Amino acid sequence: MTRFDMVLTRQGLRFRGRLFRCTIGRGGIRTDKREGDGATPTGTHRIVGMLYRPDRMARPTDWAVPIGPRDLWSDDPKHEDYNLMVRAPYPFSHEKLRRADPMYDLVILTGWNWPRAERGRGSAIFIHQWRGQGRPTAGCIGLDRGDLRQIARGIRYETRLIVPDHLANG
Repeated sequence: MTRFDMVLTRQGLRFRGRLFRCTIGRGGIRTDKREGDGATPTGTHRIVGMLYRPDRMARPTDWAVPIGPRDLWSDDPKHEDYNLMVRAPYPFSHEKLRRADPMYDLVILTGWNWPRAERGRGSAIFIHQWRGQGRPTAGCIGLDRGDLRQIARGIRYETRLIVPDHLANG
């Protein structure tokens, strides 16, 4: 572990000397993550990108990529684009990145099951805005909007998300 790592604890997400309240997947934390289980996977996950809504916020870092109206994330394990950003029109199962709610106004992308996804192992694990304290995600890490923006500004090339195995419930 380095001082630039984000570490999930039972109390929240520890990053650069601070503890941030967060939410995790509705399926808890698992060592054997599968598509659709709603779990947050254990492991050491690289930070591989950052997306943001330019119509709702200023660019949070110089390496953040704007989310356009046609941007989607493929979550169809049967398709070759599984766990990759794609563009509409896209006839296979996907998630819209440009949402009506603010949940994906800022998205930190982890390297979970990416770039060569193992089908059925689960698509992207994002770090994004929560729906509210105590309200679980579909497997991602959810944070308060202000905390998410602060964390985004503090990420460095070597930053990783660490979800320790001892937190797993299965």
